[in-house]
Amino acid sequence: MRRLLFFLLALALVATGLVYAMGTGWFGDDLSGGTPHGPRLPAGRIAATRAATQQAAAAIGAPEEKQVLFGDLHVHTTFSLDAFMMALPALGGDGAHPVADACDFARYCSQLDFWSINDHDLSLTPRMWRETIDTMRECNAIAGDPKDPDVVAYLGWEWTQIGTTAENHYGHKNIVLRDLEEDRIPARPIVASAPPDARDRQSETATPSNFLLGLLPVASADPGWIDFIRYLHEVSEVPDCPDDVNTNELPADCRENAATPQVLFRKLDEWGGASTVIPHGTTWGYYTPLGSSWEKQLNRQQHDPKRQRLVEVFSGHGNSEEYRPWVEVIFDADGTARCPEPAHGYLPSCWRAGEIIHERCRATDASEDDCQQRAAEARQNYVDADISGHLTVPGQIPEDWLDSGQCNDCFQPSFNYRPRSSVQYLMARTDLSKPDEPLRFRFGFMSSSDNHSARPGTGYKEVARTDMTEARFGLFNTTHLGGPPVTEPEPRSRPFDAAHSDLPFFALRETERGASFFLTGGLIGVHSAGRARGEVWDAMQRREVFGTSGPRILLWFDYIDPASGQRSPMGAEVASSAAPRFEVRAVGSLEQIAGCAEESVAALGAAGIEHLCRDECFNPGDRRRRISRIEVVRIRPQITADEDVAGLIDDPWRVFKCGPDTAGCQITFEDPEFPASKREALYYVRAIEEPGGAINAANLRCERDFEGKCLRTRPCSEVPDDDCLAQTEERAWSSPIFVTP
Repeated sequence: MRRLLFFLLALALVATGLVYAMGTGWFGDDLSGGTPHGPRLPAGRIAATRAATQQAAAAIGAPEEKQVLFGDLHVHTTFSLDAFMMALPALGGDGAHPVADACDFARYCSQLDFWSINDHDLSLTPRMWRETIDTMRECNAIAGDPKDPDVVAYLGWEWTQIGTTAENHYGHKNIVLRDLEEDRIPARPIVASAPPDARDRQSETATPSNFLLGLLPVASADPGWIDFIRYLHEVSEVPDCPDDVNTNELPADCRENAATPQVLFRKLDEWGGASTVIPHGTTWGYYTPLGSSWEKQLNRQQHDPKRQRLVEVFSGHGNSEEYRPWVEVIFDADGTARCPEPAHGYLPSCWRAGEIIHERCRATDASEDDCQQRAAEARQNYVDADISGHLTVPGQIPEDWLDSGQCNDCFQPSFNYRPRSSVQYLMARTDLSKPDEPLRFRFGFMSSSDNHSARPGTGYKEVARTDMTEARFGLFNTTHLGGPPVTEPEPRSRPFDAAHSDLPFFALRETERGASFFLTGGLIGVHSAGRARGEVWDAMQRREVFGTSGPRILLWFDYIDPASGQRSPMGAEVASSAAPRFEVRAVGSLEQIAGCAEESVAALGAAGIEHLCRDECFNPGDRRRRISRIEVVRIRPQITADEDVAGLIDDPWRVFKCGPDTAGCQITFEDPEFPASKREALYYVRAIEEPGGAINAANLRCERDFEGKCLRTRPCSEVPDDDCLAQTEERAWSSPIFVTP
């Protein structure tokens, strides 16, 4: 018996030691950037795509001296922490997707003309940064002649800033680098450091012990956890760089921080290489505090016009274009937050919290006065908890919230919409701190995917929802990584303080409900002199770009000088004393054929096509979809600080119906009001395609009464074979043309 006990004790000690060793990452392997497949796409394939575009342009009389090329400038791999988590088989993933997968997907699955890598800054250790650089160089080496590559791959990262309040939140920005030469690449990504109160919170929060981490692969029977644990240790062990030291004088093995856009721009200037900074997800309320507004970034400290040339209007996280006059929270003069009443068809989530508690209270013996008081208490608890407001309602489920917090009359909106960070709002604002030198944003408009599985350009087909969108995020609330504690419904709200909570990141947010808003994502189109890296880059710097919601719609938008007849393309700044005149030409996207082209199958093999492309590639046929209409939006930016933004945005200002011809749509228009207005105006257009099915296009799938009120929702389930298709009108957005008197 003694020997048996001794043996069992020894076995327990060995098992404990093995679990602890797994928790240190000792058994794991370092993530690799991977090696892309070859060869480059056949020249005939690229020539055929070019010929189809030229033919479409000629049929509608569009300029043909520049090529229309499509790309995706927002792509994550498993070097990003959230992407790595989603890739774990225990969480429904299909394994690691390194940088090489993104290269292969862009070349063989989506067949893009260009793309960029944008893994999250915080998780890019010095080793991973070098791996990314090496793989991106290999990807470009396969592309062939630099003057005529099949695909251009740009190096970059995402500056992922999340504030704790509306005042210190600046949001996410993608940094894209033009060059790949060693002396033109920063030594390390510049990281968005957390606000001071968040840093204090992080220092107070105990990280899981090595023993608890080691239990993850044992409890889940998923060996992928072993590599993930090693990854966590690698990320956590990178020391912070010294503050206030020139970026060129810092060691390569530290984490360089920038708390604000101002610091980010300063550090990019110190480095000196060619880069562009693209804000994105501006309205996405999943992580954006209540009441956030882009006003605080419209000044000469937080905005750099030479680097911030473009803004992401649309992505796989939804549309951020449209402004609405309702608000999600009200701040009193002393900064106290309170809940607004429903208005303009918008149901604030804080108001819905009060309704839920009131309904539960009415089912008890409590008086109506008591129930009303509890509802008011619930509304206040919600706004006090900010983005974690849903946790103030015990036992809540996604269906309880109906369509609260959402922009119900926006096109495929982002989740928990923040209208004062919308693109229209920020384009209408003016900084008048120097009255003689008003400052305005001069953004070109683009779209991308924000894909987290190394799949650039996923919008070519509406298939494989849990692979081609980020819908797997919704699974976190059903696992030990993301689920809040299960509680019973109660007829009274409870205060919730996220700053002193031990709940993980995804549990503090409406992760499960937000999963119904993930889309396949958009594309950026450029009018470029050629396919070369520098030519595509120059088109972006000219703002001669447009965005699409996924399909490869062709769009031209030109200003025609009333006196000379000279043309200026989208993105241009022009001056006019007469009524400005514009011309629009738009051609619908080519309908897709099932399956993949032979060259893609030959390069990746049947298994690779299934694993990476999910057996569906960009594979256009000959028929184009019809453009149903052209919408024109006019914005006249503020000339006084007290002008109401809502009165400055004309959306739509003009609408032109298009005919049944699938060859495209052409219209011209003028603004006869411009000369007398004596104020600047910007104009952009939307080209709308005929309706078709798209993943998650109905978002929460509300069932409404005859007045439009949401009665119940059917959030998109996590069943892999349910793509949750709904009818929508895909579209393209031109960059604005800026006209001054």
